[in-house]
Amino acid sequence: MEIRTPAAAQGRALWALLLATLGTTASQPLGGDSVCTARPLAKYSITFTGKWSQTAFPKQYPLFRPPAQWSSLLGAAHSSDYSMWRENQYASNGLRDFAERGEAWALMKEIEAAGEKLQSVHEVFSAPAVPSGMGHTSSEFEVHARHSLVSFVVRIVPSPDWFVGVDSLDLCDGNRWREQVTVDLYPHDAGTDSGFTFSSPNFATIPQDTVTEITSSSPSHPANSFYYPRLKALPPIARVTLVRLRQSPRAFVPPAIELGGRGNEIGDSLSVPETPLDCEVSLWSSWGLCEGLCGKLGAKTRTRYVRVQPANHGAPCPELAEEAECVPDNCV
Repeated sequence: MEIRTPAAAQGRALWALLLATLGTTASQPLGGDSVCTARPLAKYSITFTGKWSQTAFPKQYPLFRPPAQWSSLLGAAHSSDYSMWRENQYASNGLRDFAERGEAWALMKEIEAAGEKLQSVHEVFSAPAVPSGMGHTSSEFEVHARHSLVSFVVRIVPSPDWFVGVDSLDLCDGNRWREQVTVDLYPHDAGTDSGFTFSSPNFATIPQDTVTEITSSSPSHPANSFYYPRLKALPPIARVTLVRLRQSPRAFVPPAIELGGRGNEIGDSLSVPETPLDCEVSLWSSWGLCEGLCGKLGAKTRTRYVRVQPANHGAPCPELAEEAECVPDNCV
């Protein structure tokens, strides 16, 4: 026979409240994100547009071996307990391989493992590479109410370990799916290679650093390919547009994206920002020998050379030779 007392009743009430709280917490995505109550499934198109032009990014712009281009896009639709990459956190081995060499196998295995172990990945998707700095590529993917976040990466080619991408973009807004989202993309450093320029040789970062955004002033080394001290901020190097597809894909009309040319290349006539690039010269050489007639003042010279040619109305190059008076050498 169960004895009912006020204390027992109060205990049962507290226990019921605790179970309800735990159940509510367990149903919430990690990180305190709100629950998506939109219809279970939604399908999206993703269009990646490269905006890496010689006009917008003139410094050390790679023209050959290889020319400026983009790797294939690799992405996932997932819940909040999975992260493909995150600023100020260490890159995984898979992201390192992708950012440094464009090898996707290890990153795909990490995504699959997270999906199997944590049930946190709904779908993996990819899009073809873009063979030029300015061009576009696209794909389609599906999101779920419990997997409403999307992440992807695209490697900047050539580069030490630089990439662009999106980290955990939520396509769900409460009880509805977002119809269209456009995000400007900026270069990121995976923190695994210490090269400063697009064509730097491999130079591992030991110890490994965290993923950071590359800006016009950081890293502050003048040799850095993205170092533009006259700019407050870099122009976007790429853009991504996600558009929700209706039940019938045939009824889908792509968003108006400023594309030109043919295939997945953008024509040179596309309006892009002009980034001024100032001339950069070397340090002065040592003074040469003093030449002239004995008993009279002579002249000596020193020279320097152009390291970076100016572009887009940047500061012109200064004089490359300088002369000074001197007393002739070896006079008898």
